[in-house]
Amino acid sequence: MRILLVEDDVVLRDVMLRSLNDAGHRVDLAGTVEDADHLWRVQPFDAVLLDLNLPQSSHARSGLGSGLTALRNARARGDRTPVLVLTARNRTDERIAGLNAGADDYLGKPFDLAEVEARLRALARRTQGTDDQVRIGDLTLDRTARRFTLASRPLELPAREFEVLWELTSPAGRVVSKRTLSTKLSDLDEALGDNALEAFISRLRKKLADSNVQIRTLRGLGYLLEADR
Repeated sequence: MRILLVEDDVVLRDVMLRSLNDAGHRVDLAGTVEDADHLWRVQPFDAVLLDLNLPQSSHARSGLGSGLTALRNARARGDRTPVLVLTARNRTDERIAGLNAGADDYLGKPFDLAEVEARLRALARRTQGTDDQVRIGDLTLDRTARRFTLASRPLELPAREFEVLWELTSPAGRVVSKRTLSTKLSDLDEALGDNALEAFISRLRKKLADSNVQIRTLRGLGYLLEADR
């Protein structure tokens, strides 16, 4: 998943960043309300981890106050990205405020990093209709273990190829446009071009060649992962 992590505590943010990266997620960071509001507008995300108590940048003129402002702004413009609010433990008022502003779930600090990952998977199941285990012909994805198997054998993939195949199964049976794949796999300062994307698709097709699974190109629409027999 591509995740926006909004947290101003540098130590906690770095720990969470390492944990989320190790779990295979792509993470963009925001430490102020302005940064969160800007990134949320220009980049689509699969989920947002949002601390409510955020500072303004020193040059801020917008009047933004807390993480709630970024959340309310997103919901007001119709953005339905699932949001997991990070709150101080026993702050019931923060949890209520976050949920009333449009958050999907909350987690009190301090928290276990494994619980963050579990809650993100639960949000993905609810909002994207994805299951923890997906089977398409000979191909199986175990989302919890972040592992693909092909004909019951592990399918070892480089990181970018893994991410492409993950997106094609999230959920399974949907057509994924080139733009969507490029956006999900690009860094903010470097876009993934069509040639690079097509190279990843080509390599995946070769690795799936002896199976009953194929990646179809639907001209003008994108790619579809399906079993052909």
